Amino acid sequence: MSDVLIRAIGAWGHITLNRPRALNALSYPMCCAIDDALANFATDPVIIGVLIDGAGERGFCAGGDIRALHDAARAGTPDDIAVFFAREYRLNARIAGFSKPYVALMDGITMGGGVGLSAHGSHRVVTERTVLAMPEVGIGFIPDIGATFLLGRVADHLGLHVALTAMRLNAADALAIDLADHHVPSTSLDHLRRDLFATTTQAAVDPVLRTHATPPGDSPLLAQRPWIAEAYRSGLIAEILYTLRRSGPEAAAAAAIIERQSPTSICLTLRALHNARAWNRLEPCLAQEYRVALRCTRAHDFIEGVRAAVVDKDRAPKWQPAGFDTIDDATIDAYFAPLGAAELHLD
Repeated sequence: MSDVLIRAIGAWGHITLNRPRALNALSYPMCCAIDDALANFATDPVIIGVLIDGAGERGFCAGGDIRALHDAARAGTPDDIAVFFAREYRLNARIAGFSKPYVALMDGITMGGGVGLSAHGSHRVVTERTVLAMPEVGIGFIPDIGATFLLGRVADHLGLHVALTAMRLNAADALAIDLADHHVPSTSLDHLRRDLFATTTQAAVDPVLRTHATPPGDSPLLAQRPWIAEAYRSGLIAEILYTLRRSGPEAAAAAAIIERQSPTSICLTLRALHNARAWNRLEPCLAQEYRVALRCTRAHDFIEGVRAAVVDKDRAPKWQPAGFDTIDDATIDAYFAPLGAAELHLD
């Protein structure tokens, strides 16, 4: 059976990620299938909108297939990695610019590439089972799929905190920082699909979603806003950590989490989100992420991070360098340098 199910139901395109045993992790063929389907649905006069969801009850999409990227990096086949990222990021841009309602059901685990498939859409639905995260700093990588754009524009540095700590967000958190629009109980999703597929006009989409939406409860992230806003004002990781350690138990715990991540990834993410705040468009953020992503996958920390998290699962990565004090601006600058003819052009 296909890893992506694509069909038309009434006036709707319906896309289902269909790798439930792998938490619907996103492969290159899946990216291609989804991208092609959206291109077709966009021009089909019968189709008024698209709904995307994931098979199984554990997750919408756990992210990109990092094991495949790790294997390609170890095998020394960077072209395979570049092709994957280019197609995935173009897909993210297509979703963000999709001209029809795009309803994403982010039920269960939604991480990395799964955020890219959902949070750029026009209508994002979370449930009480949603666990949303960008955990890339823990595998020697950076938040990508346009996450620097999504997180960089969140007020009071809440997005930066989420990125640097790889924080797991619940439904209320996702709504609080504009990664979602509606909370719908998981038990109501079948009814929501039924009612959406019965609509024949785009104007009916929002009323249907509002009918099924319920309050999400409290956001732990918003409760931490005062000390986050203060601690992350600096653009220097040393000053951020210094302030966190002196801002109470929760903040000190956040500092400890950041110090366990790849130091290089933390510095790259800090720079990437800082740059993204200056842009009002997704495309330059994706182009920046593409440069950094290609270089991260050729570096030690990505291979080591995936080894520790996914391959050997010992959860004990040995980062190089192991601390922040030996990472200078020139090292970080090199990751962001233009790629020349290999640049990702999305405009």
